[in-house]
Amino acid sequence: MKKNFLLLFILSVWSFSLSAQNPNHKWFEEARFGLFVHFGVFSTLCDGEWIMELKPITVHDYTKLKDIFNPQSFDAKEWVKIAKDAGMKYITFTSRHHDSFSNWDTKQSDWNIMNTPYGKDLIRQLADECHKEGIKLMLYYSLADWYRDDYSYATAKHGHKSGRTEQKEWSSYINFMKAQLTELLTNYGEIAGIWFDGAWDQYPESAKSHDESHVNWHFEEIYNLIHTLQPNCMIANNHHKSPLPGESIQTFEKDLPGENASGFSQGKGVSTQTYLETCETMNNTWGYDIRDNNFKSTKQLIHYLVNASGHGANLLLNVGPKPTGEIEEECIIRLREVGKWLAKNGETIYGTSKGIVKPQSWGATTQKGNKHYIHIFKKEDDQLTLNFPKNIQSAQWLNIDSNLIWKRDKKTGDVTFDLNNVPLDEIDSIIEVTLK
Repeated sequence: MKKNFLLLFILSVWSFSLSAQNPNHKWFEEARFGLFVHFGVFSTLCDGEWIMELKPITVHDYTKLKDIFNPQSFDAKEWVKIAKDAGMKYITFTSRHHDSFSNWDTKQSDWNIMNTPYGKDLIRQLADECHKEGIKLMLYYSLADWYRDDYSYATAKHGHKSGRTEQKEWSSYINFMKAQLTELLTNYGEIAGIWFDGAWDQYPESAKSHDESHVNWHFEEIYNLIHTLQPNCMIANNHHKSPLPGESIQTFEKDLPGENASGFSQGKGVSTQTYLETCETMNNTWGYDIRDNNFKSTKQLIHYLVNASGHGANLLLNVGPKPTGEIEEECIIRLREVGKWLAKNGETIYGTSKGIVKPQSWGATTQKGNKHYIHIFKKEDDQLTLNFPKNIQSAQWLNIDSNLIWKRDKKTGDVTFDLNNVPLDEIDSIIEVTLK
């Protein structure tokens, strides 16, 4: 009886956490797959998005890139088409990265795309095309800043070698961010979300809570501003800590929920109050690096997408376009192949929730209504046994030309699937189980 009560309590909490969400955010959970784009003046140096910090390069010298950045081959229509062909439902684009360069016609700083030889608003073009094609647009916005004097660089982890000598008022920086966010949420139509990054720059290495930040980020004010300007705008904050009130998405950088393979999720639990998203690179770097040819295979990318879905999370997969504005051919090829796989198997990913068991070494499970999908990446035994809470109405292979043999233990609810002599798919063999 205690076990049943506990189960009902857990289910009620889970139900409450989902029902408490803004119903206009449901699209995010149904999307499951998005395109992350790291692009800006840093792309010019072809050495990743952290080049200013890692080289390091002073503000004085880095500013010279403003006279060089000229992505003449940028084509918003092509970018959106690449995302759609991949089966992606949204794009998250870097409006402003840690180098403080703004990719739009901002009135808050001269350090922006309009003062380059290119001289055109990237966000305007991308927003117009996304709205036209039914792709949601989210905007990455950096909280950390290696460029401005009013950012608290003295207490920050990074940006100490950029040549700044004058520390201006922190309140000026907060007001600057509010003014920029107001521009982004006022001038470009519907923005589906703001994706913050860089709060970790002000946390001590040993910090376990937000209270230990060296600065007051004024998140409550900023989040209220966002929701005042666009009530349905989602908020993600990649601070590597537990979500704060007002945040709709919990992010996991180069990690799956509940794991800590990247080291960014140490001590971070998985929220039941927000949607989940894992972001990952297609090679090793976020921004374009001319030397980085370590691209993940199509098979690896599909497995990552399935595993993310098995955790109940979206996959935000990154590309770092070349300084010309073109997305690398290696990325386009892989994205197109993932899109072809989704065209055939998307019902097992889109709109699903986490499966009956968390992802395993053999594969993952997802579910939608009374249908459960078992994704088998590799056969570890001739049989696979899973427990289902109800009787099975039907079970079949979705993408394998073979009869599925299975049996259910009525006492335990364990269902055993026979994998012996089954011609499994090279990437992912999928079983569809329909419960009564």
